[in-house]
Parts: sequence; structure tokens; C-alpha cells
Amino acid sequence: MNTHDQHGRGRTGPRLGRTRLLATAGAAALVLTAGLASPLVPAAPRAHAAEGTQAEKDGKDGKDGKVLTVAVAQSVDSLSPFLAVRLLSTSIHRLTYEYLTNYDPKDAHVVPGLATKWEPSPDKLTWTYTIRSDSKWSDGQQATAEDAAWTFNKMMTDQGAATANGSFVNNFEKVTAPSPTQLVIRLKKPQATMTALDVPIVPKHVWEKVDDFSEFNNDKSFPVVGNGPFVLTAYKPDSYVRLKANRDFWRGAPKFDELVFRYYKDQDAAVAALRKGEVSFVAGSPALTPAQAASLKGEKDIRVNEGPGRRFYALATNPGAQARNGKKFGDGHPSLLDERVRHALFMAVDRKTIVDKVFQGHAVEGQGYIPPRYPTYFWEPSGNRRLAYDPAKAAELLDRAGYRANADGKRVGKDGKPLNYRVLCHATDPNDKAVGKYLQEWWGGLGIGVTLDCLDNVTDPWLAGKYDLAFDGWSVNPDPDFVLSIHTCAALPATPKDTGATDNFICDKTYDELYAKQLAEYDPAERANLVKQMESRLYDLGYMNVMAYPNAVEAYRTDQIESITTMPAEAGNIYGQDGYWSWWSAVPADSDDSSGGSTSTGVVIGIVAGVVVLAGLAGLFAMRRRATAEDRE
Repeated sequence: MNTHDQHGRGRTGPRLGRTRLLATAGAAALVLTAGLASPLVPAAPRAHAAEGTQAEKDGKDGKDGKVLTVAVAQSVDSLSPFLAVRLLSTSIHRLTYEYLTNYDPKDAHVVPGLATKWEPSPDKLTWTYTIRSDSKWSDGQQATAEDAAWTFNKMMTDQGAATANGSFVNNFEKVTAPSPTQLVIRLKKPQATMTALDVPIVPKHVWEKVDDFSEFNNDKSFPVVGNGPFVLTAYKPDSYVRLKANRDFWRGAPKFDELVFRYYKDQDAAVAALRKGEVSFVAGSPALTPAQAASLKGEKDIRVNEGPGRRFYALATNPGAQARNGKKFGDGHPSLLDERVRHALFMAVDRKTIVDKVFQGHAVEGQGYIPPRYPTYFWEPSGNRRLAYDPAKAAELLDRAGYRANADGKRVGKDGKPLNYRVLCHATDPNDKAVGKYLQEWWGGLGIGVTLDCLDNVTDPWLAGKYDLAFDGWSVNPDPDFVLSIHTCAALPATPKDTGATDNFICDKTYDELYAKQLAEYDPAERANLVKQMESRLYDLGYMNVMAYPNAVEAYRTDQIESITTMPAEAGNIYGQDGYWSWWSAVPADSDDSSGGSTSTGVVIGIVAGVVVLAGLAGLFAMRRRATAEDRE
């Protein structure tokens, strides 16, 4: 399910949100390379016309400086970094809080963040981080190692604080801050993701006053104290999020004075707002449709950007919802517990048609769990293991599984009832609806009924296990640990009443063993091999059918944004990056400062400790709520 992304993780991550586990990026010692919109207030003449009214909608007085408005197709799940999993929410936290490390926008390798350097002990069980001395909280207090230690310790001792990122600290034995600039983390066993602890570090002096982390959404008092490139200053649910440039940010202040994320339920309305200059950027949910992108190409002052996506687009089957205490719940169709049935369904899905007809070429056919954008971990089946489009073979599998067609051509079980599957889809996603119609045709040819359950809120039935199949997807990070972790048994909810970190209730002993091995493996080649074995296992189980890897398709106004960083530098995306580079680097069109680079290249940052210092961008998740997959990093 889920948006990561995940996260976005991401969080475009799952199309539904779930608590976040490890969204990490790989050990630095190994250097594993493993949007939208608000008008620029004093921008193009078109933007001025609606400025007054829209200023009220965005919660600003219209007297501030240059404003970059991004049209977003998803709402915030939580403004608490301890709860949020949706891509929009985690992206906001990337903008407002520093992480220990970040990702270089050029090629996503690990670079310094709040920590300027790090060093493991010979046995790899103790990691010492040097915390920079030039980072201050927006209330003027110094950011220190004590803030980082408090953040991790709170997650280790408070179940509510561990909701979104608890798995990052599952292997932590002890975290201390011997000095303001030294953080020490002691591990229970080696962990290959210690240079990619994707956790927002919060100010201890503010957050230690919170009583219940499972309920506190951080959305009542503004401005919110942070130390990132922007400061969160205003928020209205399902309307807007407003941030102000942090003039004291250690890397340098953003070029825009303000950044506004404005919510649009209707994607066509967001595109129309871009045309009128009411917003500066639009990415869709999470991408523009082919028709929308085509309609914008060639328009004056509008640039369409497209690059290989971080996301996968999939169908997830309900494997029988269960909790860690062994209790079953939900009402998933029992036929889906048979691997032959799951394989038959996926062999009746024509991925080429989905890419050609639904995405109109703006995607790549899906295979393994990790997109080809990350070649180190990309895996695809070969030979007889490939579940290629073959309706005849799919029918044979169903016959062998005992689901034969009756006189009316309907597949029935031993109880004599026809097979009819409920497929959860997102009411606002045109791709879900289009693919759903194909499923009705393809599976109908096998004698199976399909009921599309397109809802504004797919969260509740998903959490309750009340679905048969669901459209799913995640935004994958340079290090794939997070999206792999959401299929472990440990990610299941503790009880049916709780919310776990699981994507769709998969629990497999063999998969768990491989997960534990890859997490502790420091050799890059061997770890990549283990990750591919995990992908192979997921594929063979048949609970996840990756249908496509959609491209990132987005657009912005060149009369409002002069330059902005893409990630990666060549043929990269702007919205949903693994860093805050796009919005931090964006240069207003009427600005004399053109140092931000071109509209499609990365900005050059300074060198710190011999490493190019660049950072990463990621993602109000209530305890019982999930975000949509493409929403997560």
C-alpha cells in the first residue's frame, strides 16, 4: 500500500502510508551509491492578478518577499517528525530539521549534514559522529550532539516516538553525547546503514515538553523551532503549508523568502493554476498525466521536466492480515492465500499495455521491487521464473488450484461461489482507474470478477485488512533498506488494534533472514547480492506485482523560477528528491543571483572535510493512519 513515496521514502512511497522503518542510504565508509506550487509573489505579471486572494488562502499577508508556491496533490499526515510518513510531510521535515547525513544531489552518495564526519570502531559496533558547531535552532539556541542523542533515546524508550522511525534504532544499544560536538552510538551488532540514519534531529529543549508522542501532531503552535533551510510558520489542513527562509541556515539561506505547499484535490485544477501563474510548480499525484504534460509542452514560460522515477507502481494482494501476536483480522479473499492464484492473476496483467496505453511511454515495464534508477540493487527475473503475460497459462494455474470455470464461464471455488475481487484504488489517481479497467477486462477473460473500490480514503480499509488487492507503490531511496523493511514480520502491528509499519502484512521467515543479513553486511557487492535475493523472494511469493516504474513528470514556470536543482544532476527530478536541494537552490526569475545553476543541473556547494557537502530531501500520520504510497519517500 502506501507514497514513500515513502519517502518518501517514500514516501510517493507507498500509496498508503505506514510507519516508517529504516529509510537508509548506506555506509559512508563503503560510499554506497546505492511539488506543488505557489506563485512567486513579486513574479510574473500573471501571478499578480490572483495574489491578493490567494495570499489569504495561503495564510500570508502578501507583504513578504518572493514566494515559491508548489501545488501538491496530497495532504499532510502529521507535522510531527516522529509520526509522519507521507512524502509531503517528510519533505517538509527535510526542510525544517537537519539529519546527521544527507545525499549528494549529483549522484546520491552520502555527504555530511548535521554531522561533519563519522568514524566506526574496528568492530563496527561503535560509531562516533562529529556534530557541526555552526548550526543553530531558529529560536537562537545552539544545535548540539545532546539534541541528537535525546532524539534517538526518545525513540528507543517511547513507543509513540518510535512510530515512524523506530526501526532506525532497533539495533541501538546505547546513545550518548560526551560533548556538544560528539555523538556516540553503540550497536548490538554491525549495521550497514549508519551513514544514512534518515531521522530528523529535533531540539531537546522544545520536544522534551511533549507528553504523548503518539498523539502530538506539532500543528498548533507556530513558528516551529527547527534548524533546516526553512522554518515552518503556518499550516491549514488540506489547504496549505507555509515556510519561511531560514536566514541563519549554516549552508546559506534559500533564495526565495517563502515556500508554500498548496493542496489541490483535483490535478487538472493544479495544472490550470500553473498556467495562470498562481503556482510556480506542479508535479501531480505524484506525476503529471501524459495528457497534462503534453498540453503544457510548448506553452510560453512553462518548462516540463521528465526523468527516470524513484517509484514503482504495483498491485499488492492481501496475504491474510495478521498481527505479531498471531491474531488474524480483515476479510481478504481466501483464494489469494494460494500462490498459484496470485501468480495466475499477475500472468494476466499486460505490463506493456500499461506502459504504452496508461503511461503512454512515460514509464518502464516493472519487474523487481527496486527501480532501474538504482542499478546497484536493480533485479529482474529471468527464464522460467518470469511471470510474463500469458492468459492461457494463467487459466491453467487457476484450474490446477481448483478454481474452474462453471457453465457461465465464471471461476468458482469449492463453495460454489464465483471469484470476485475487490481492488482498492485511489479516487484521485487516474492511473489507478485506467489500470483498473484493464484488470476488469483481463481478469474477466479468466472468469474472475473485479470490483474497483475507488476511495478518497483508502487508509481505513487497508489498515483493517478489508481488501483483496490494492494499487501500491513507494518512492525508493538510494539505499533500499526502508522499502525492504516494510515487508518483514517485525513490521506487522503488535495487535489487530495497533498500526504497524507493514506495507501489506507480508511475513515470511526466509525473507526476514535475508533482511537481517543485508542489514549487517558491509561489503557493497555482497549486500547488493543479498538485496537482490530479497527481491527474488518477494517476486516468487507473488504478493507484490510491480507493473511499472513511472517517470517523474513535472512542470514549472520559467518566468517565476530562473533555475532549480534536479536530482540526479542529469535527467533528474525536482519534487520528491532525496534532499532539500530543489527548493533550497531555486532562484527567482527576477533575481540578480543566478548562482543556483541552470534549470536542469545541480548547484555547486562548498567542500567540507574534503567531501562535497550536500543534503537530502525526503518526506500528520496519526497512529492509525497511513499515507498513500507515492506519498512516501
